[in-house]
Amino acid sequence: MDGVPNGVPRVPEQRRFDSDSTPASPEPAATATAGPEGPAESVSLRFSVLGPVRAWRGDEAVATGSPQQRALLAALLLREGRTATAAELIDALWGDESPSQALAAVRTYASRLRKVLDQGGEGRRPGGTAAVLVSESGGYAVRGLAEGALDLAVAQDLATEAEKARSAGDLCHARETLRRALALWDGETLAGVPGPYAEAQRVRLEEWRLQLLESRLDMDLEQGCHAEAVSELTALTAAHPLRERLRELLMLALYRSGRQAEALAVYADTRRLLADELGVDPRPGLSELQQRILQADPSLAEPSSPAPEPAAVPVRPAQLPATVPDFTGRSAFVRELGDILASAEGRVMAVSALAGIGGVGKTTLAVHVAHQARTAFPDGQLYVDLQGAGARAAEPETVLGSFLRALGTADSAIPDSLEERAALYRSVLAGRRVLVLLDNARDAAQVRPLLPGTDGCAALVTSRTRMVDLAGAHLIDLDVMSPDEALALFTKIVGEERVASERKAALDVVAACGFLPLAIRIAASRLAARRTWTVSVLAAKLADERRRLDELQAGDLAVKATFELGYGQLEPAQARAFRLLGLADGPDISLAAAAAVLDLPVEDTEDLLESLVDTSLLESAAPGRYRFHDLVRLYARACAERDELSPSEPGSALSRLLDFYLASAAGVYAIERPGDRLVDHLATTTHEGLVFGTRESALDWLFAEAECLLACVMQSLPAPTLRRAASLLLVAKDLSESGASSLFYERAAAALCRVAQGLGDAHTEAQARTALAQVHVRAGRFDEAAVEASKAMSLESAEDPWSKCNAPLERGVIAFYRNELEDAETYLSVALDNFRADKNASGEASALCNLSRVHLALGKTSTAISLAEQGIELYDSLGAALRLANGRYALGLALTVAGRYDEALAQLTAAMVVFRENRQPLWEGVTHFRIAEVHLAADRFPLAAAHAEQAIALRGIGGEWRRGTVLTVLGKALLKLGQPGRAHACWTEALTIYEKLGSAEAAEVRELLSPVAS
Repeated sequence: MDGVPNGVPRVPEQRRFDSDSTPASPEPAATATAGPEGPAESVSLRFSVLGPVRAWRGDEAVATGSPQQRALLAALLLREGRTATAAELIDALWGDESPSQALAAVRTYASRLRKVLDQGGEGRRPGGTAAVLVSESGGYAVRGLAEGALDLAVAQDLATEAEKARSAGDLCHARETLRRALALWDGETLAGVPGPYAEAQRVRLEEWRLQLLESRLDMDLEQGCHAEAVSELTALTAAHPLRERLRELLMLALYRSGRQAEALAVYADTRRLLADELGVDPRPGLSELQQRILQADPSLAEPSSPAPEPAAVPVRPAQLPATVPDFTGRSAFVRELGDILASAEGRVMAVSALAGIGGVGKTTLAVHVAHQARTAFPDGQLYVDLQGAGARAAEPETVLGSFLRALGTADSAIPDSLEERAALYRSVLAGRRVLVLLDNARDAAQVRPLLPGTDGCAALVTSRTRMVDLAGAHLIDLDVMSPDEALALFTKIVGEERVASERKAALDVVAACGFLPLAIRIAASRLAARRTWTVSVLAAKLADERRRLDELQAGDLAVKATFELGYGQLEPAQARAFRLLGLADGPDISLAAAAAVLDLPVEDTEDLLESLVDTSLLESAAPGRYRFHDLVRLYARACAERDELSPSEPGSALSRLLDFYLASAAGVYAIERPGDRLVDHLATTTHEGLVFGTRESALDWLFAEAECLLACVMQSLPAPTLRRAASLLLVAKDLSESGASSLFYERAAAALCRVAQGLGDAHTEAQARTALAQVHVRAGRFDEAAVEASKAMSLESAEDPWSKCNAPLERGVIAFYRNELEDAETYLSVALDNFRADKNASGEASALCNLSRVHLALGKTSTAISLAEQGIELYDSLGAALRLANGRYALGLALTVAGRYDEALAQLTAAMVVFRENRQPLWEGVTHFRIAEVHLAADRFPLAAAHAEQAIALRGIGGEWRRGTVLTVLGKALLKLGQPGRAHACWTEALTIYEKLGSAEAAEVRELLSPVAS
């Protein structure tokens, strides 16, 4: 029929509440549903939403409760089996005016509905079948309905059947099927159901009902039933006076009934009404129909012979943007996407979706791949920028109109509704091989109507959102470039000659760009346009983190602007999380630490972080860990300075993070060192940390958080949080003792010392200098260690119990290693008295074990054994397994000197096992060395050499000085094994180390080398 679009309308897409969800297929749950325990008895639940919300079990009505309860049921039924979260349901029932107890109310409504729907509310129906109303993932869903149990689903099926019949030319069956569909309405849709979601669905479903009516009336007129249609159309136009399609049908029905004047009067009334009410003219189709009536167009009187539509002219679109001439790298992705697109040539519908952070090169890669694949799609290539990252994303209806025109469809043949345009689009593409590039998509809902529907076609989609809900799509997460790819791109733009002479500076530039293609292109373009700049000049400009984003802009390209688009799409809670999480230093952040930063429960934090991952503004580094791209982190911090509502919130967020790390690390320290009083002298925290059930889980956490924890120390050095930063450093000493993070730990201790000294905080300075002394001792730098320990002891105003005990302890250890044995005994005795005064049993045991070694060096072997045994007894009483290993180590040394080799080996071997189990490679290596000394003294030279080599193999065994001592023992064992050449090499290396350090041990090694050399 001329002027009236053909086809049966599909139900309009839901625009709210579940607009991003993939429509679920009806579950094949028949009247007798089989569950995991076998066939179930008949249930036969039926529901109606096309009128009042009602339910029946068989022929018996089921009470659906209060209006709000019916609103909840309606919301779940309209989800068609998909889960609705509690937050979505609250929004559906109350919108922005939800009561304070909304969540509890939703749970109550759900519980009541489950009782009436599931026959008893036990979560399962008789026979073991799954419940109708189920709870999952913090939300609810209606599942397991029999086919045809929901009147809306039946109406949809009937409308689909009618469309197929009409397409096949069977108008009689199509009309009858539509009549059956329309008969399912029983008054107003969702009558009496409150809430914003119900109101939106009433509008949606009423619109669809009218479209179905118009389609049925259209077929009535096609079959010559114009006289019968006049009365119905007259009533409908009176009820819907602004609906032009109904007036168009009425005009045609009147004209075919011989009532030409009345038909023209309808047009005149319509034109006047539209002018008065809306200030617009009738649409072109209505005006054209008026002219044809005035001209008595013969074709209007022939319902079986509609006027021909303008013929569609086949067009081969070629809309791809130009590919960049300097496309670089991405070879694996190019091959992967090329293979996917090639499969479409073999008559398979292919969809690939590329996701990634803004500026990562999604569009560049997609355009490059699309150009390479053009020959596989001889019928053309379509392209559109969907502007999904902007404030006004492209509407699918508009895009489809553009695509249809590009494919040769006349404007007059393009229907109005999204569903009809999508159907026509798929029809036009049927039998053709076309590639569709959908760039910068907002979400899957925007993309679905734009996908071809037949084999042989393919679609490439780019988006900042990972489209896990785009059924059948091949998903690709695009990351930043590799360093080599980044340098190659930079070189292509800048020129080989300029980069070759400053390769290191060029690497610094691409690293400052975070290997992000957009940032690299901007930086390189700026350099290429400034011939007087060197690469080093650009690298220096980008080294300033506070200015980096401002430097990364050239012309209309700007990294900050790209990130701004994504940030502007965030909900308020997401934006706050984005800003605050960006404040934390460290390579990544754990879920628990992020919850502390945001001051939210872990579950809510995870939801927020995962939603940020979906937008590509945050990366999932590993399960439970998240990280920012370097440039995104800088942008997040800029947003925090600009947008945070409370100026104190950034500081509060970092303070909560410091508290979290300190409280958690203190828990690890207490497990590792029971009886140690340090945990009683720590700075006070107001936020809790983690609680660990086992030593293994505590150590797992500590070593996993090493970089983040020490970064937090460095970030917390300003005065308000300085003392808590010092406490965190002290309780994390395992990171230094184990050798796992010694360098980073040392840097943090040195920075803490400088800041404390500058602020005149003697308390914190003493702690920092003592920690530094401990680091230097383990690295064999005894002179530096002595300086720091002495300064810590001189800070009498510190009045810090921990420093007063540990500074003389370290000073005594240093004196021992420097062979200043009397001083060592004096310092360690002071430490012992201080530990006892502080009632620190763990520290007392440590002082006793170190005194044992001094007495051993003084030739007091029996006293040394006794002191070590006292230390072991204290450690054993505390249940301190790791510290007990230190005691066994000291006792093993004393027993070795006493010639009790087997006993010594037993103590040292037991200690080594504990060190290994507690991830202390430094102490494990040193114990191997001591075992080597025992075997050497016992003339077991092969074993001595083997343990010495294992000590060397464990990197970081205690610095260069310790390496020299191990090499000396290894050389002695090798000489006894008849390998003087290898022995000479070991001693030569040891002599070089000792001479460099100015150690007294150099004289011994020279004596060893002399006979070997001769």
